[in-house]
Amino acid sequence: MDAVAALNEIAFWLERGRAATFKVQAFRKAAAAIAALEPDELAARARDGRLKSMKGIGDRTYQVIRQAVDGEVPDYLQDLRQRGTGALAEGGGELLRTLRGDLHTHSDWSDGGSPIAAMAEAARVLGREYLALTDHSPNLKIANGLSAERLMEQLDVVAAINSDGTTGSGATGSGSTAGNNFRLLTGIEVDILETGELDQAPELLDRLDVVVASVHSKLRSDRTTMTRRMLKGIQDPHTNVLGHCTGRLVEGSRGLRPPSEFDARKVFAACAENNVAVEINSRPERQDPPDELIQLALDAGCLFSIDSDAHAPGQLDFLQYGAARAELNNVPAERIVTTWPLERLLEWSRG
Repeated sequence: MDAVAALNEIAFWLERGRAATFKVQAFRKAAAAIAALEPDELAARARDGRLKSMKGIGDRTYQVIRQAVDGEVPDYLQDLRQRGTGALAEGGGELLRTLRGDLHTHSDWSDGGSPIAAMAEAARVLGREYLALTDHSPNLKIANGLSAERLMEQLDVVAAINSDGTTGSGATGSGSTAGNNFRLLTGIEVDILETGELDQAPELLDRLDVVVASVHSKLRSDRTTMTRRMLKGIQDPHTNVLGHCTGRLVEGSRGLRPPSEFDARKVFAACAENNVAVEINSRPERQDPPDELIQLALDAGCLFSIDSDAHAPGQLDFLQYGAARAELNNVPAERIVTTWPLERLLEWSRG
């Protein structure tokens, strides 16, 4: 087995299982460390022990590499594969099979942990037909938000990936290419600023396939202030998806955070009126919106977008959690934009 592929696949399964970041990065860094070595050189270094002295190679990663160059599927990888055969969430399987894409993901251009090509490759391997790359906007400096100049550079990277179909081998290590049935979409998760304006130049937003608009700051603002802010962001003609609308955190290493206070009936009425989808954010620590708000959005006639908000390749499979919550709340598949074929999705998002 290819050693780089083995290391990257291990990282994928660890991400999917919500392992600690340092543990995942040990395998990603080891894969990057040996990627430039010719197979014969790598095998020689592994067998005579020289590989142990390379920066980025630890005891566990060395063992994985050694077994791979000896023609074996590493024991650690076999164990992760076996444990990964089960579903992440109870229920939602039928709806999950109808999902064609994902409109909210991040790469290492902002606060994600993997290259764009690795995210695209993982999505293709998971059977997605399209994936929107939605790194953060400039105001979110803590997440390395993209300036206008960096966003323009990113558009060229996405165009190159789509034009030659090559996604690389950094996701699951398969080294395969995205065929004609996969498309990487240009996008952004743009901050809804305190004024309600979107945190990127309109002429740049015009060029994107998908715009997810989210509130990331002053989450404890009073109900009236937050409602006014969200309504203006939703009414901006560039907005396609209202991201994690309450901003709550219900578990995880970042601690707990209560939901923002806003007039949900007014906000969801505006979403329905402006053809903006309400995101069902699939991250386990968010579970956003809460079930009662999903029901309000349903009653308001809203569209929905089940998104992973993935920051690493293995997290793209978090869509299972979102599908389970949507099914539990009886959200019809035809009102979920990520079940739509690409042509229909782009007609909606660009409209």
